[in-house]
Amino acid sequence: MAPLQVWSAPLPSTVYPLPYGLPKGIALEINDRVVVITGGGSGIGAAMARRFMDDGAATVVVTDIDGAAARAVAADVGGEPATLDVTDEDATAALIREIEDTHGGIDILCLNAGIPTDGSVDAPNEDWQRTWDVNVMAHVYATRHALPAMLERGEGYIVTTASAAGLLTNIGAAPYSVTKHAAVALAEWLSVTYGSRGIGVSCLCPMFVDTPMLDAFAGHTHEMRDWVENLAIDVDDVAAAVAEGIREEKFLILPHPVVLDYFQRKALDYDRWIAGMRTLNQDLTRKDVDGRP
Repeated sequence: MAPLQVWSAPLPSTVYPLPYGLPKGIALEINDRVVVITGGGSGIGAAMARRFMDDGAATVVVTDIDGAAARAVAADVGGEPATLDVTDEDATAALIREIEDTHGGIDILCLNAGIPTDGSVDAPNEDWQRTWDVNVMAHVYATRHALPAMLERGEGYIVTTASAAGLLTNIGAAPYSVTKHAAVALAEWLSVTYGSRGIGVSCLCPMFVDTPMLDAFAGHTHEMRDWVENLAIDVDDVAAAVAEGIREEKFLILPHPVVLDYFQRKALDYDRWIAGMRTLNQDLTRKDVDGRP
């Protein structure tokens, strides 16, 4: 049997394709679609809500553990608010049923809620568990309960907000890096398993974005703070990339195109990539915030 020619075509600048490309016919126009966004009360989620409504969505259900924030964003964009703790599977299932009953189904499910957690393997177990529950299990719960109706219709789209940390790593943040790798792996598995049944999947993997979460990774050293702030982009740019990614059936949505270059280098020479990351880690963590060794 001849070997599979996985890399027979040049790679696009903003997408890392599956070997045979995504099945055609999955891409959705946002116009007149029912969209649900978790973690929509601020940051990327709020920007996606604005963008989807501007693009003509029938409705955007803005969910957040902070009910007041969800209501504020929904009022601003003309959507619908819902208070949701994404780590509560029963609450997630109930909200999905309510939306399906009210609107006839969910067309685009954006699994955007996430938390940053820094530290090494010595971070408290509670931090590891909470990060796992929000960044991974919340995606499992939502897809577990939204997929059946999508599969019955033969159509639906899932957008997972992961991170470039899920493709590469995040200096000084083991729980975040590990759980974002898992989020990417779940999105990949969903695409492989259900793509031929009409379910589109995109995985959003930005680097640093100008949101409140940015402070969690920017305060360790002057060097790290400068590095993070120089790479940060605006949330509206991320939302625009998401809208484009849905329309073009992209699996990886990379608002920072350089992430694809890093990802390719990692795949082509893992040891060299690790050596480079060791150097970066040393450069960024050499001093504390006040510049003292």
